[in-house]
Amino acid sequence: MRVNQKKQVGTRGRSFKGTIIKKFPKRVVIEFERTIFIKKYERYSKRKTKLHARLPDEMIKEINIGDYIEIKECRPLSKIVHFMVIGKASKEENKKWKDYQQKWLEH
Repeated sequence: MRVNQKKQVGTRGRSFKGTIIKKFPKRVVIEFERTIFIKKYERYSKRKTKLHARLPDEMIKEINIGDYIEIKECRPLSKIVHFMVIGKASKEENKKWKDYQQKWLEH
């Protein structure tokens, strides 16, 4: 086995899409909104979630702050990094989902 040979990290489990709010040399922080139902008040509430994801060397130049990306779960890479960046996602999918959520919240 060579020392320079890169290890591939397999992905599994959950995947999320969100907007990059911070970028570090080999890591990004994404944020996305989710709605939760509050049983007591019979209403929905919006919550924001921040996740840290590993940024592969091949994608460092093409991904910037404000981009809408997809991440997928992998083995723990560090104390806070448990996801890998898969690639850019289209904004149209995000817009359709947000429109659906708005209609749902209005009813």
